[in-house]
Amino acid sequence: MRTRITELFEIKHPIIQGGMHYVGFAELASAVSNAGGLGIITGLTQKTPYDLSEEIKKCKDLTDKPIGVNLTFLPVIDAPDYAGYINSVIQEGVTIVETAGNNPAKWMPQLKENGIKVIHKCTTVRHALKAQSIGVDALSIDGFECGGHPGEDDIPNMILLPRAADELDVPFVASGGMSDARSLVASLAMGADGINMGTRFMVTKEAPIHQNVKQAILDASELDTRLVMRPIRNTERVLTNKAVERLLEKEKELGTGIKFEDITKEVAGVYPRVMIDGDMDAGAWSCGMVAGLINDTPTVQELIDRIMTEAEELVKFRLENMIQS
Repeated sequence: MRTRITELFEIKHPIIQGGMHYVGFAELASAVSNAGGLGIITGLTQKTPYDLSEEIKKCKDLTDKPIGVNLTFLPVIDAPDYAGYINSVIQEGVTIVETAGNNPAKWMPQLKENGIKVIHKCTTVRHALKAQSIGVDALSIDGFECGGHPGEDDIPNMILLPRAADELDVPFVASGGMSDARSLVASLAMGADGINMGTRFMVTKEAPIHQNVKQAILDASELDTRLVMRPIRNTERVLTNKAVERLLEKEKELGTGIKFEDITKEVAGVYPRVMIDGDMDAGAWSCGMVAGLINDTPTVQELIDRIMTEAEELVKFRLENMIQS
């Protein structure tokens, strides 16, 4: 299948693996790229720029296909060494960067001067237009269904994607609720040039996370996610657990006076304990509503092959047969 996204990133299939904290390691990124998609290493999971360089080298030993690195620009007092991480990306010859969080304008000149293509993640059309104006090459449009941070406007993809198609000139992928051929075909129909999958890739054989995490997603339905940190306007969609329910009780009790320090126990430093150690009640961790559509643990190759085969069948047979001559 050829779209503007496959041509831009020189990949076979219009499927991108989103950056996920303590999930986007070399093992998963290389598997996605080898299967014809675009694998993404999560930059800030690596503790230092040196560690990121080593992870990129490891990934390049596992695939000769294009890979990307995710850099999330966080609104924090003690910011990570972004300059160092970007230098690692440049030095290791990575030519695709997925940005998220704050506006990446500060870093765009350096990225573009080094021939790096930038795909920025947005949850609203207005933010997407701003990103387009500063020169990003593509956008990942994140609907309200997504795991992680869906923004504060709560716009689902059935509305957000057509709006993006009406307004944007650069190619974009649909993110949030993506899991199978139906997701891909529907997204293409609404104007997207491909899909970005996060939660679905977590439940694959190559995903380097604890089996408890994969099983929790398999056991979950579309009703089992919660929105946390809404009162501090840092909304995150997470899979419910004891820590999440405790966090929500704190939000209810403290109301608008709640501060980040009040919920540190439930949200800070959680990911290694969940993703690596398998402690499912350690705290809040991102998961999309798409958990309700995930029922097996295929290899990445099996998953992508299945999506592409079934997408072709949907278009050629089910949809084409609906058209009366």
